[in-house]
Amino acid sequence: MGSSTSLPKANTTFSLALFNKLSDDNKTANIFFSPFSISSAMAMVMLGARGNTAIQMSETLKFQDCQDDVHTSFGQLLSRLKTPGASIGLSVANRLYGEKSYTFKEDFLKQSRMHYSAELESVDFKNMCEQSRVKINSWMEKQTKGKIKDVLAKGTVNELTSLVLVNAIYFKGDWSAKFSSSDSRHARFEVNKTDTKPVMMMHKTTYFPLAFIPEVNCQVIKPAVILSQAVFLPVYIFLEKQLTYETFVEWTHPNRMKNTEVDVRLPRFKMEETYDLENVLTSMGMVDAFDVGVSWALCFLGDGCRSGPRRWERRVSFFASAATASAAATAAVASSSSSSGPPSPRSVAATAAAQAGQ
Repeated sequence: MGSSTSLPKANTTFSLALFNKLSDDNKTANIFFSPFSISSAMAMVMLGARGNTAIQMSETLKFQDCQDDVHTSFGQLLSRLKTPGASIGLSVANRLYGEKSYTFKEDFLKQSRMHYSAELESVDFKNMCEQSRVKINSWMEKQTKGKIKDVLAKGTVNELTSLVLVNAIYFKGDWSAKFSSSDSRHARFEVNKTDTKPVMMMHKTTYFPLAFIPEVNCQVIKPAVILSQAVFLPVYIFLEKQLTYETFVEWTHPNRMKNTEVDVRLPRFKMEETYDLENVLTSMGMVDAFDVGVSWALCFLGDGCRSGPRRWERRVSFFASAATASAAATAAVASSSSSSGPPSPRSVAATAAAQAGQ
């Protein structure tokens, strides 16, 4: 086993690994996702994972070398993610929706409450699956201040669904140096060496922490929403393979950043992305969790029902202008292919929507 690590390091390492994988799958596409929403929702699922499935999930999420218990660390991290000031709003919410006719393991419910503040709400999946789906979507929409809607599409849950685990994140904060709408200008955004696109560019000339990374011919700037934010500006090269936890920490270290007067131009944008997370996570090593032939036994249910995560749904929305607001939601649905059979894996979808500017 390697040297011990912290949960933030594990989450960052997973984030960059997922970013690399999505980049490999499509080298020219925009990529937008919330790694913390994925990690925290999957960590809740790990409370019930056993054997090789738990090992694979831990290794894929980069938890295997955490010096402390992962769930205890998540609980401590979630408790620290409180609003640090009046200009920032940050909330993270988790919830369980369980089929009302099932009895869930008390230890699983206890650990979910203790570490993730996730309470169980009973719903009638067997007889009112569509109404239950709408109820879950409404909760996530409320938690994300209306930014995230319809995470669970029709057909995602059915009469065989036993449990849905959901995570919702909402953030809103001001830029440390605000962009004025009156300073936005029409400009050409350079997609690559030869292609450009017309955009409305937000503009600000002021002092920001700035660093130049000569080994990859890249600038790093922190236009800094009050919480940490870094923008990498490469000169027509792909950074994905060079971005590791170690290089990320090195390139954004305060000692390397110099407060410099910079003419910053950031495009106002809107984008929507959809990912098949089942294929992505399987290729990253989480195989047994989606293998119909493996009884990975989440142990959610008191009767030992073999019910596994049939579908993962993610939708992310990001808004930024004079103030920034972002939201993310993740839902894991546990179902069986029959009333008594093993889980039936389906496609795993992740949808991300992003918008910046007014």
